[in-house]
Amino acid sequence: MKFLAVTLIVHRPDPVTGVLTSTHDRFREVVGNAVLAEELGFDGFGVGERHERPFLSSAPTVVLSHVAALTRRIRLFTAVTTLSLLDPVRAYEDYATLDHLSEGRLDLIIGKGNGTAQRELFHVTPEDQWDRNAESYEVFRRLWREEKVTAATRFRPPLTDAEVLPRPYQQPVRVWHGSATSKESVDLAARYGDPLFSANVTHPVEPYAELVRHYRERWEHHGHDPARIAIGAGTAGLHVAPTSQQALAAYRPVFEANLAFARRTGLPVVFETLEDFAERSSALIGSPEQVIDKVHRYHERLGHTVLHVHADAGGLGDRRHRHSLELFQSAVAPVLRRSIPDPPFAWAPALPASPTTRSEEGLAHA
Repeated sequence: MKFLAVTLIVHRPDPVTGVLTSTHDRFREVVGNAVLAEELGFDGFGVGERHERPFLSSAPTVVLSHVAALTRRIRLFTAVTTLSLLDPVRAYEDYATLDHLSEGRLDLIIGKGNGTAQRELFHVTPEDQWDRNAESYEVFRRLWREEKVTAATRFRPPLTDAEVLPRPYQQPVRVWHGSATSKESVDLAARYGDPLFSANVTHPVEPYAELVRHYRERWEHHGHDPARIAIGAGTAGLHVAPTSQQALAAYRPVFEANLAFARRTGLPVVFETLEDFAERSSALIGSPEQVIDKVHRYHERLGHTVLHVHADAGGLGDRRHRHSLELFQSAVAPVLRRSIPDPPFAWAPALPASPTTRSEEGLAHA
């Protein structure tokens, strides 16, 4: 099993202390968390993309490029790239550049995104967002693979023998399809034989397990080898402590503050108590043994081989959060790496088969 630390770069007051850091300091936290994730042995670091409050993640390529310059091994993920909002040509240029600068450490998780404000900002409607997402991905995918592309697009000017530079470093980049509640992303992933990343954060496991079941059905419908399926899944929270009592006591102020925020702002409340949240959500709150058991239970339902946890302290405080990540990597991750398989593909950069100076350098950084 592989492990990612992921941030959406939320920028709102700390749920427990009420302190709001500056925008500058928030970005420094993100970069510091990425360096820490590599230091602790995580396999990937992900940055989301949002174009509305309370997020600062409108430019993930810029953030990940900075992270690439400060790290050597860890793979860099988007979580997610909102292709329904983007010009696929411009998105390709940005990500192909990032792929070169990171020595081929880029993975993309794509999705339509959500949120009324960002749809309005880009003049995308609920009626056309799925078509935009599919068209943008199809163009993006071809640009990565073909020297020149002709495409009769609906949502951007058509392309005629378009040559887009730079040509890619990885051939091709790996693209995961992020899915929360809708089958459209699942269908797109299955059609192209791409891996799926389940959001798995808001509800109990059942709706996510149903989407994964649908993905597996559509995967086989399109003639792909079932042994090549790869699934990732998110978590709703993380705090690992020596005992369950310590973990719950430390996380309770965070949960209660987030619950109050949800009620105050009209967000749906799915879990009314911390105990219910720890038991029925995907949150990993407890002793190492409890966390291992829960990941195994979710693996039985989802079959996932990649797991993401929160990179941010999120009200726990930096020191406590670091101790939690350290305990996760020392006592949880080794057990899960032995008992749950890795995805059915290499984690290293996908470089050309013929040996070149470039590929040798890329593999040296894998």
